[in-house]
Amino acid sequence: MSSPALSLEATTIHIAEEIKVRASIEVTFAALLDQLGPYNETQVDRPMPMKLEAWPGGRWYRDLGDNNGHYWGTVQAIKKPTLLEICGPLFMSNPVINNLQYRLKESGGVTIITFRQQSFGLVLEEYRNAKNGWAHLHELMRQRAEASRPR
Repeated sequence: MSSPALSLEATTIHIAEEIKVRASIEVTFAALLDQLGPYNETQVDRPMPMKLEAWPGGRWYRDLGDNNGHYWGTVQAIKKPTLLEICGPLFMSNPVINNLQYRLKESGGVTIITFRQQSFGLVLEEYRNAKNGWAHLHELMRQRAEASRPR
């Protein structure tokens, strides 16, 4: 008995976004780490604080206390303040691998972040709206960075 072949579209996600932040690259990178970490929240404005160990091999996870939680990924590469790359299952509880990449560059007082999520594996339909969640997180990060810039 043969099983149906899975298409590349059914087993992958590719999201790309460019975020422009009116703040220095250092302030923007710090705001990114804060937003991915203790200030993370869901699309419905509910706090979902995370821990992000900002060094190579550091974990990114949700700490529920008493040694409970959810592992989201590992810092694959970090070059402060220009690169953060994380790989892992993220929010998906099935056989899948994700790669998140944030590349930052500063130009004329504006920091430009190039964001990319690439996923491969058993990607369920319920995970295909991840773009909305990232856009929400990135908007909060942009606001955080711009609010803390010198006037």
